Amino acid sequence: MRQYAADPPIERRLGGVLRERGETIAVAESATGGLAGSLLTDVPGSSDYFDRAVVTYSYRAKRALLAVPREDLDEHGAVSEPVARRMAAAVRDTADTTWGVATTGVAGPEGGTGTKPVGTVFVGVAYAGEWGTGTSTTSAERHEFDGDRRECKEQFARQALRDCLAAVDRHDRR
Repeated sequence: MRQYAADPPIERRLGGVLRERGETIAVAESATGGLAGSLLTDVPGSSDYFDRAVVTYSYRAKRALLAVPREDLDEHGAVSEPVARRMAAAVRDTADTTWGVATTGVAGPEGGTGTKPVGTVFVGVAYAGEWGTGTSTTSAERHEFDGDRRECKEQFARQALRDCLAAVDRHDRR
């Protein structure tokens, strides 16, 4: 029986696709505290496509570095779809990259609520289309994971990269 090697880790798969397409990425991280950027830079040659990671853990940092509106934070809270979308679009635009990815969630062990339990993360993904084409997009997805704080953060970071790769694949089929 023939055995196949496991798929390469998500950071290698995403990096390979970005390099092949000549596209770039920046990340805005809250719940992951820089882990998504760290995963991306674990790949040799990642400077071909990786621009920056911005860790905006506090409300103040989200407002100061990414211009997330106070109204979104007040109405929805930092762990929300609108804030994830704003973070992704802001890091894409301030870094002038093709892709922006954002994470905002509750890694625990405390801080969860009935509607946003520990293990909840919102991942925002923003694409910069060619100027004047109206093809730029921003989306956000909610995910829930189990585990301790460290496990949640790792799952959040890897999910963010998977969500970005899925968006890249969807965009490629257009």
